[in-house]
Amino acid sequence: MKAGIEERLEAKGVKPTAMRMLVLEHLSHQLFAVSLTELEKALAPVDRITVYRTLKTFEEHCLVHAIDDGTGSSKYALCQVDCDDSPHHDLHIHFYCRTCQETYCLPKTLIPAIGLPEGFKKDEMSLLVKGFCQICSS
Repeated sequence: MKAGIEERLEAKGVKPTAMRMLVLEHLSHQLFAVSLTELEKALAPVDRITVYRTLKTFEEHCLVHAIDDGTGSSKYALCQVDCDDSPHHDLHIHFYCRTCQETYCLPKTLIPAIGLPEGFKKDEMSLLVKGFCQICSS
């Protein structure tokens, strides 16, 4: 697995340091998006600032995307392997479960095209759906 992690970092132009490999490997095993605090706890003992800088580097190189799910804390999830920065916007729906409070990426569910009035120029789009996930709704 480490070889795959290292290759993924190098393919995005990111130097594969021990911390970067640790963070990317952990994120690759997640079924839902995680906050900086959750990541820090899972990888303890690690330096919070180093983990934060790692996430920001990953965002800049299209390895992860940040999600604002309305909880007041950004969540981070891996980008699709073919994600690039032209522009780097993951145009899929994110889903927040009100029961388990997890945030999921739904990469096969794209954000529908939205027409804006004349004079308005779109720079970024996100769509968050709130409700109950498959586990909590059954």
